[in-house]
Amino acid sequence: MASIIQALPTEVVYLITAGEVIDSLSAVVRELVENSLDAGATRIVVSLWPQNWRVRVADNGRGMNLDDLQQAAAAHSTSKIRSSADLWKITSLGFRGEALHSLTTLADLEIFSRPVGGNEGYQVVYNESGEVVKLEIAPIAPGTVVTVSNLFANCPARRQGLPTPAQQMKAVQGIIQQIALCHPQVTYQVWQNDRELFTICPAATVEQLIPQILPQVRQSDLHFCQLELPNLEKSVINLVIGLPDRCHRHRPDWVKVAINGRMIKSPELEQTILSAFHKTLPRDRYPICFLHLAISPDQINWNRNPAKTEIYLNEITFWQEQITQAINQALRISEVNIKESVQTTRVSKLLKVAEAKGGYNFQPQNRNQDHTQNYLKAVAQVSNTYIVAEHSGGMWLVEQHIAHERVLYEQLCDNWQLVAVETPIILYQLSPAQVSQLQNINLDIEPFGEKLWAVRNIPAMLQQREDCAEALLELSWGGDLQTAQVAVACRSAVRNGTPMNLPEMQKLLDDWQRTRNPRTCPHGRPIYLSLEESSLARFFRRNWVIGKSHGI
Repeated sequence: MASIIQALPTEVVYLITAGEVIDSLSAVVRELVENSLDAGATRIVVSLWPQNWRVRVADNGRGMNLDDLQQAAAAHSTSKIRSSADLWKITSLGFRGEALHSLTTLADLEIFSRPVGGNEGYQVVYNESGEVVKLEIAPIAPGTVVTVSNLFANCPARRQGLPTPAQQMKAVQGIIQQIALCHPQVTYQVWQNDRELFTICPAATVEQLIPQILPQVRQSDLHFCQLELPNLEKSVINLVIGLPDRCHRHRPDWVKVAINGRMIKSPELEQTILSAFHKTLPRDRYPICFLHLAISPDQINWNRNPAKTEIYLNEITFWQEQITQAINQALRISEVNIKESVQTTRVSKLLKVAEAKGGYNFQPQNRNQDHTQNYLKAVAQVSNTYIVAEHSGGMWLVEQHIAHERVLYEQLCDNWQLVAVETPIILYQLSPAQVSQLQNINLDIEPFGEKLWAVRNIPAMLQQREDCAEALLELSWGGDLQTAQVAVACRSAVRNGTPMNLPEMQKLLDDWQRTRNPRTCPHGRPIYLSLEESSLARFFRRNWVIGKSHGI
């Protein structure tokens, strides 16, 4: 097997942006895991001993032969590029040939590797110049194991300026999650101090992987959209969005952008995503969105900064337009798309008329009134989301989740009741501000051990819910009693996507009609769309009288 790792020519070295930034345990993990992915690994195991400043990454990739191992840690040695022209057609995650050499200057570096199809594996130890100081035949399965020990031992000041081990492990988790989003078909396992910390199982698609990272999100809450750009060779927009009525965030922390297998920072593209979702989300909420662009390498300059997270993207305005179109398409995917433009225009006009004239003009029923005299009659459910309701003047579409949310919210305002629980709800790692917030809404909360808190009474409406602990965490993030009541109502309301039978739909309509503020949900979203009979008549051209004998 011929050697594939070679030293770069001097002229190429001069073109490459300054050396790799190894500034933390997470940076070491990032570089080594990316090398594993470039080697075709389908299983990667990361082991860390933070207090010992030690990292080990094992993979089942192609492995390295003896010649490659002897060259691997030399300065500017890589198998990814050969000439300056290759800088404009990069398809690998690494290409500078600096990561392993940088590690030799900062730590002790040892590599075990055996190439696929090779009869022998080797153990190699390098000195601070990247030269081999120990070479032995070693038993190892095909693949590579890289161990970095005593990181920053020769730079004690750098250790002192780094976050705590717990914070560094959180950063490692974030790095692995980002990489997994870009490469979901790989198994990732992370160990800390010889104990398994977490595993991300392989998934065929990103929307199948995201619930492993965001447990509160179900795959049915997500929608995948792919848009190929025929005018640009090898360019595809892959988009996974959280359906706005099913999942969203309090912070813009899940607007993520990747290009050709690597997560990047792009304020321009992130703002484009936020703008596209602006009118579809409740106030002060942000989308769940993962955008992965597959772009011809000559459209990108990765050689912008050492971490390779900032890039130059050619014609960024064009990409912003394409991304906006892709998001709009994803949000429209469940609608009935009428091809004829005249039909689309007529539907648009109808909805405008409906929004303008659809007054909520009935008198609230007396609470003791006979339920047989309903103003609205449930007749069907559409997409397990909307209730079709008939009334004397036409029909309404009522969104079941936010209608129920309005009902529950007013019930909570009228009767905010806390009930004791036999088994306390245990919450982990609350900040003092979170504890104070729960106390402010009169919850009985007390310490229950190291970083543990026991909640002994809860809002009555949450008593039968399996996600009671998650709801309490949501309440702990701030706001007054009214904010807490809105949050409880939202979490307790029937979710969109839930089938309902006619009696259940009718009861919800009856309860909703009795509320004091039936126009909108507590977040300010409209609950219903009114389609008046007069508007329907105009849409179906019932005023086109052709002849009385035809009955029209």
